[in-house]
Amino acid sequence: MNDDEVALLWQQFRKSLEDTGNALGLSGYNWQELLVYAVGQLLVTLMIGMLFWLLYVTGSLLMRWLLGRLGHGAGPYRTGRVVLRYLLGLATLVAILAQYGAEDGLIKGMARAGLMTLAFYLVWQLLSRGLINRLSRRHLDSSLVQLCKNTLSVSLMALGAITVMAQFGFDVLSIVAGLGIVGIAVGFAAQSTLSNFIAGITLLIERPFRIGDWVCIHGQEGRVVRIAFRTTWLRTRDNVFAMIPNDSVATTDIINYSAEGPTRIRIPVHIAYKDSVEHARSVIMPILAAHPRTINNDTLEPRVQLRELADSSVVLSAQVWVSARDVEVKGRISCELLEAIKQGLDDAGIEIPFPHLQLHLDEARGLEPVFGRAGAADDETTRSH
Repeated sequence: MNDDEVALLWQQFRKSLEDTGNALGLSGYNWQELLVYAVGQLLVTLMIGMLFWLLYVTGSLLMRWLLGRLGHGAGPYRTGRVVLRYLLGLATLVAILAQYGAEDGLIKGMARAGLMTLAFYLVWQLLSRGLINRLSRRHLDSSLVQLCKNTLSVSLMALGAITVMAQFGFDVLSIVAGLGIVGIAVGFAAQSTLSNFIAGITLLIERPFRIGDWVCIHGQEGRVVRIAFRTTWLRTRDNVFAMIPNDSVATTDIINYSAEGPTRIRIPVHIAYKDSVEHARSVIMPILAAHPRTINNDTLEPRVQLRELADSSVVLSAQVWVSARDVEVKGRISCELLEAIKQGLDDAGIEIPFPHLQLHLDEARGLEPVFGRAGAADDETTRSH
């Protein structure tokens, strides 16, 4: 392509720009001056960004050196670096807005809003850390600590948003009133969700159970794996997850097997009346004490007690204690002990009776034809002999 073709192409491009400007009502502009101005503005913006980036790098290195000399850990450095990055980013934005001729009111509002946002962030950091440390010293449940932290975060975010919007001239009272009306409408539309939410907060405060406890709720027996705002999650012995609404949990009976530590297992054992209770006890007690998951000490020891004199057997109760962490396998422990007791009683010759039914027929005349024919046949057989 020679010089004449390049010049012709440039003339056609300029004519196309002029026609486009005329169509958009932009005739009379000097496009070369506009292009030079735009490139210059972009270069100035790039220089401002590079300047503040250099300031950030220098400030980060200086802050790391200073905190290292003072013996502080990585936490203050991370927080300080976030604050420095935010301040320099805000300064960069304000400088760019001023470069492009933004109004003074907008620039001042942006600066005030940015500084207030930073102030709310620092207040949230200080309060949240202080709250977590104070609650941790009281050994509160982790779910309750998280609830308090979330409540603090939402409150500060709402207050910060209202404060920032006020810097730009928004009518905060009208917005709050409108949000209140919307909140009432949402509350009527989501009564069940709100009920479960309030019940979840009640459960976290009253703490009838904690995460890891073995409980029975609404006939569902399992380990508590999560206490959410709307539901409580249980994991059963069959590894099935059950999600129960908190409203139902708060209004039903709750059985907590882990709250008081060890729990007791009772195994009924039947022996015959002819066998000695003391003999049976001497056979069962070593079996109970030998199981690896049972507790055997001065206060929690296995027992074999006479519970009932039933119609066809003597009922004994074999009792053992298991720790709270073994409540989940309590059924398996009972089966293992029952099988061992059965084998021990069989080896010792102690009878495990079962019910017998004896039928007595008095004047059963309805059966006379049957018994009569049978008796006649016996008489004929006797006479033939």
